[in-house]
Amino acid sequence: MKDPVTLASGITYDRKSIEQWLSSSETSSSYCPDTKLPLHKDTDLTPNHTLRRLIQAWCTANASNGVEQIPTPKSPLNKECDVHKLIQELSIPQLQLKSLMNLALLASESDRNRKCMVEAGLTKAIVSFILKTSAKRTCVMTSNSGFEEALSILHQILRVSNDEFSVLVTENQEFVDLLTQVLRGHDIDISKDNHIMKTHAVSSIGILQKLNLDFFKTIVEIVRESISYQATKCALHILFESCQWTQNKLKIIEAGAVLELIELELTAPDKRMAELIFGILATCWRNCSDIKKDDEVSPLVDDFAIKILASICKFSATTQVLQEMLNVGGVSKLCMVLQADNTVQVKDKAKSVLKLHSSFWSSSPCIHVFN
Repeated sequence: MKDPVTLASGITYDRKSIEQWLSSSETSSSYCPDTKLPLHKDTDLTPNHTLRRLIQAWCTANASNGVEQIPTPKSPLNKECDVHKLIQELSIPQLQLKSLMNLALLASESDRNRKCMVEAGLTKAIVSFILKTSAKRTCVMTSNSGFEEALSILHQILRVSNDEFSVLVTENQEFVDLLTQVLRGHDIDISKDNHIMKTHAVSSIGILQKLNLDFFKTIVEIVRESISYQATKCALHILFESCQWTQNKLKIIEAGAVLELIELELTAPDKRMAELIFGILATCWRNCSDIKKDDEVSPLVDDFAIKILASICKFSATTQVLQEMLNVGGVSKLCMVLQADNTVQVKDKAKSVLKLHSSFWSSSPCIHVFN
């Protein structure tokens, strides 16, 4: 233990460990791991000063054996004093950057701090700060503007609560426009790679239905540029999570995502990235008439790929398309799916695709005519 605290049940735990235990509950209440007594998530954690002094004394007595002294724990964050004071300083130009840096540091320390910040109204204050800074039409994304710190704080506090954020962004379309500007990297003197990861977390919470065509064009550009593995993966996550809405599917396709995803798949990405690529293509299936490739990466990829081929055969089955599927090996791979160790569902889907145009492909040596 480094920071022993006692619950209402009378049992003492390390603060970090019991906080993680309480926050892991999906409901508003949990229970004491030892006594099984019910506890509210926001139950008071009383510092056990006696035990902490004994721990520190033991560390001191065993310093010669390499035991390090445990520092005195910081006092819990007080939303009435600490957070409100820092929020007020956000409105004072000469104190803004310092306040943001302090808030970012506190938000990075623990869920306890992040919850306290949300309860104190920091979500609205940070969104307001970002929008006001953007409205000034200055270089809002430079390292001395406070933008990176504000985005980092938003990224952190959304881990514990996003309800208020969803409402705020729904009322402010300009926030999506700002995210697009960030991802384009205009006049940025800080890490674009870092921004795409933070923007993924922010854009994935509550605003996916409000994303516009320019946003998707920017995401597709990130896929094309291959800034880094992490940036590409985050861009794919944004596309995958966004295409669950019909209006986004059309925007994703119009942004040129289909061809870029096919090109990316041809580079033989790892299993997870391949699943994301095929997942996006399969979700946008009705408009993916230019997909010609199927790969054996994982059962999930097989399933997605067969859905794509099924859509092509059903909605875009011109003579040229069917012949090209035969030429590039798509038909032979569907036959291989029937022989491989796949699920019954996957085999049935492959069989249904082959049945659709079996007369056209019957001359192929690898296919049987399905009745």
